[in-house]
Formats: sequence, structure tokens, C-alpha cells
Amino acid sequence: MASITTFTLLRYKGFRNRFWALTQMGLAHRRLRSVPGQSFYKMLGTGKAGFSTSPDWAVYGLLQVWDGEAAAEDFFESHPQMQAFKACTSEYLCLFMQPIRSMGQWNGRNPFETSSYAAGVQGPIAVLTRATIRKRHLYRFWKYVPRSQRPLGKMPGLLYSKGIGETPFIDMATISLWESVAAMQHYAYGTDAHKGAIQKTRELGWYREELFARFSPYRAEGSWEDIPRLNDLMGGRNRTDKAR
Repeated sequence: MASITTFTLLRYKGFRNRFWALTQMGLAHRRLRSVPGQSFYKMLGTGKAGFSTSPDWAVYGLLQVWDGEAAAEDFFESHPQMQAFKACTSEYLCLFMQPIRSMGQWNGRNPFETSSYAAGVQGPIAVLTRATIRKRHLYRFWKYVPRSQRPLGKMPGLLYSKGIGETPFIDMATISLWESVAAMQHYAYGTDAHKGAIQKTRELGWYREELFARFSPYRAEGSWEDIPRLNDLMGGRNRTDKAR
């Protein structure tokens, strides 16, 4: 298997742990920049329910691209920074994913190497959308967001969605997990609200940089209470023995 992507969710309880997690958004880069076998990473804050401007101080994300699965396993099993994250979390989930399709750029390049591995794959699909919003469009963009996201929570086949980002209000993204490609496509191309958002983006040029990527999740470590059916959908490949 070629390069892979991992997306990790980390939940913290209590003021002390949440404050520590917030400090790591700045301090952890010293350790994360030089992880062996890692070609790209982003530490991500998250928003509350939906694609919200209100931060969720309890949940953080870590997106990483690896030369191969062995490098990822070494990091999650023994790297000091990952062990520090786990020691402070109340819940932890890591999805191992193979990129299916990726268009656009993130910091001037596309970090996700797609392959034929996932061609015709069945089962769950993860979608990442990311953009840097032009400052002159911030007000108009955030005013329109609630309307475009309203149908998302009621969509059949949606397992989980979360607003994520590097810089509040400006460098924003969403991660969503769907039961199937068909369920995801029904939302993306079958709802007026989302199609309207796509049209607005093209007409107004909201973004200075954007990226859209699809992934095939093929393995999971840990658990997440908001995705109770994950184990079944992963075909029994979800492992909890290494979660803590």
C-alpha cells in the first residue's frame, strides 16, 4: 500500500485537560514537525454542532499523511507526543484511510496521494473539504453557512460530521463520514442548499485556496461515542486494544 492518511479525534474532559490541549495547538509542533515517515500534518481545532463559529474546547483533531502504515503505527504506539495526547484524553479515535480522490491545494500543494486501491470500494467513505476564506468575504461567507449546512444533520447515511480548522474563521474545513458513496453524493448533489453553496462559491470567489478529498477508511483504532456503528461498518476492523 502507498501513502496513507490518518485522522485522529481527541476528546478532553475537565478544565485542566482542556487547557492543556489548547496549549498543545502551539507547543506540540516542536515534536510533530520531525516525526519519521510523516509527510504532512495539521493540528486542528473543532467547532460545536454543525459548521459553527463557536469553538468546541473539548474536541481536537490531528490529520497526518504517512509514507506507509508502519510509520503511522510507530507514531501511535510509541511517540511521546501521541502518548501525551492519549494520557489526557477521555476518548480517542483514529481512522486509517486511503485517499480516493483529491483536488485542490493545502498550503500550496496537494498532500494526498491517490491510488487505484479504493477503486470501486464498498463501505464507509470520509470526505474532507478545506478552504482559506478571503478576508473581504468573511462576513458574507459565515452569514450563508447556516443555510447551506442545515440539511446535513438530517441526511440518511451520515455517520458523523465536524467543523475543523487551523485558524479561526479563516482556515476552515469539514470532515464527514458516510455509510456509502451514494449517501454522500445524495447530499452533495441532491440538496438545493449544498448545490447553492457550490454555486455561490463559483460566483463570488470566496476562497483564496481550497481542497476537496475523499477517503476510504479501512481501519480504526479506539472508539467515539458519536459514531456507535463504526465497528460494524468497518467490517470488524475497529480495534480498541491500542486505544489507551
